[in-house]
Amino acid sequence: MTTTGTDAVALTDGVQQTVLDSGVRVVTETMPDVRSVTVGMWVGVGSRDEDERVVGASHFLEHLLFKGTKRRSALQIAEVIDAVGGDLNAFTSKEYTCFYAQTLDRDLALAVDVLGDLITSATIRAEDVDAERDVVLEEIRMHLDTPDDLVHSVFSAALWSQHPLGREVLGTADSIGAMSRDAVHGYYAHHYVAENLVVVAAGNVLHDEVVAVVSAALEGIRSAGVTTLGRQAPNGLVIPQVVVRPRPTEQSHVVLGGVGLARNDPRRFAASVLNQALGGGMASRLYQEVRERRGLAYSVYSYQGMHADTGTFAVYAGTTPAKARTVLDVLRAELDGARRDGLGDAELERARGHLAGSIVLALEDTGSRMMRLGKAVTTGTELLTLDQTIAAFEAVDHDAVREVADVVLAGPFTLAVVGPPHDGETDADYAAYTAA
Repeated sequence: MTTTGTDAVALTDGVQQTVLDSGVRVVTETMPDVRSVTVGMWVGVGSRDEDERVVGASHFLEHLLFKGTKRRSALQIAEVIDAVGGDLNAFTSKEYTCFYAQTLDRDLALAVDVLGDLITSATIRAEDVDAERDVVLEEIRMHLDTPDDLVHSVFSAALWSQHPLGREVLGTADSIGAMSRDAVHGYYAHHYVAENLVVVAAGNVLHDEVVAVVSAALEGIRSAGVTTLGRQAPNGLVIPQVVVRPRPTEQSHVVLGGVGLARNDPRRFAASVLNQALGGGMASRLYQEVRERRGLAYSVYSYQGMHADTGTFAVYAGTTPAKARTVLDVLRAELDGARRDGLGDAELERARGHLAGSIVLALEDTGSRMMRLGKAVTTGTELLTLDQTIAAFEAVDHDAVREVADVVLAGPFTLAVVGPPHDGETDADYAAYTAA
């Protein structure tokens, strides 16, 4: 059995971490008033870590690990968790992949054993690769047929056109179609190692018990000696542009935005307040101006995405093609106005209150707690207590919002449009919206 490694260290109130001798980090948060537990195994590798030979491999592997291990078939993997009323799932992002299970607290050992089996002993048989390839290709086709989803991928590809961050997590039909069993298995063997793995459990658990069952479940995990990641920041690679993707749809979908903040940037709390006030809900500027006052769109919002070394800040709207330019006029006016004038007192107070309240409500269940811890520890983000997080939002003032707005709303911007061209409009007709 793998030894337990270092003594437990308190990361924050109620959160402990032990580093196994293999290099695996085990993190727990005890919630004694619940009867469930959510366990996640976080592999710190995502689509930005793929080279051009294996674009989409991280997500492909997410599928393939459920197809069978040395001990269990795909059906047995599903049955063993289903038999205890649990839930087993996974997801892939640009910087990490997470496999997780939620069960009753009494089934902790079973959940960890199944997840550990997937991580350490996936067979990735050639016949499974061929079968699951078709499933992933269907997922890509579904993505391409969903314009309000596709436009964000078009925007990301345009913004980060010379960097792996611009790639779609799913990969492409060409890359998945050409990926061999040896290529995807090689990616698995290279990256699914102890140094890249974080195991997080939140719920009615004892830290030492979790460490013991994780040690047993990951007995066979490979070790590379160091992390296998070699990421490069996209410095100097962002070239603002307009990309129009014609589609015979009823709406035109637009995303306008640019470079935002990295995950650990101290200004991230102010950026979240700005995002909430600008387009984070029904009381936001964009919702009120675009939807309520003008009736130009059903869906309109702003969003930010934070990565290890950079980020994005953007606004989205879907509207009839004849009104796309009008909507973009309003979106650009609101971005410029927020940068020029900042927020009003009531807006600032409302945005801070919403963020503080939503964080508390979001952490009422074991799954949310596990996700919060997993993302923070896997990505190396500062792990704050709930009180510290709330205090950080409440400390955001007008000066902090103006400072961050002058960074993320300064432009120049990138614009993505998915939908039917109106009156022969071309990329050049939209260029004015991207200027600084």
